[in-house]
Amino acid sequence: MSPIIAPSILAADFARLGEDIRTVDQAGADWIHVDVMDGHFVPNITFGPGLVADVRPYSDKLFDVHLMIAPADPYLEAFAKAGADLITVHAEAGPHVHRSLQTIRGLGKKAGLALNPGTPAEALVPVVDLVDLVLVMTVNPGFGGQSFIRPMADKIRQVRAILDGRDVHVEVDGGIAPDTAPIAAGAGADVLVAGSSIFKGGAANYAGNIAAIRAAAQGQTGAAA
Repeated sequence: MSPIIAPSILAADFARLGEDIRTVDQAGADWIHVDVMDGHFVPNITFGPGLVADVRPYSDKLFDVHLMIAPADPYLEAFAKAGADLITVHAEAGPHVHRSLQTIRGLGKKAGLALNPGTPAEALVPVVDLVDLVLVMTVNPGFGGQSFIRPMADKIRQVRAILDGRDVHVEVDGGIAPDTAPIAAGAGADVLVAGSSIFKGGAANYAGNIAAIRAAAQGQTGAAA
């Protein structure tokens, strides 16, 4: 099965963000990944719901909004109204992640749970029936361009085991490129977020960059890392 490729617009050209989203969509992106950072939960600040609403018309692909913010609950409705299709919150961002996931679903959106590298896969267990996606962070969140943490392949396998055949996506975010995509896909990830490795080289290279990641992942899907 072909992996879902979700370019992270964190690596796009902010001066022409809407056009860059349109271009990467046409270049073969399956989803559009939106990294929201607050300068508190992670050491960086990116964008809010207003920007999501502004760029939403530039692609009809699924908007995969990853909230690296704490608290997240006060902003869930705003991001839903802005055009998010899937909203992911971090297990570490607050004490009421069960309620957060219920709220997202109550807003008519798909719900995701993100796990930082230091958070065990078992954190998924109490909310496993409330998630449509589990995001295994393969870097520490906060910045683009970091190196893939290879031991996270074991966590991807553990998440797949906990999901026990449920129709839930397993996404990876951080350091994904043609050399690391096979590790993530081989461990069981079916959604690959990539930023720097897709947007490098400018718009003329987006299609080739996406194709290279997809081909590498397909070559190793189901294989041991």
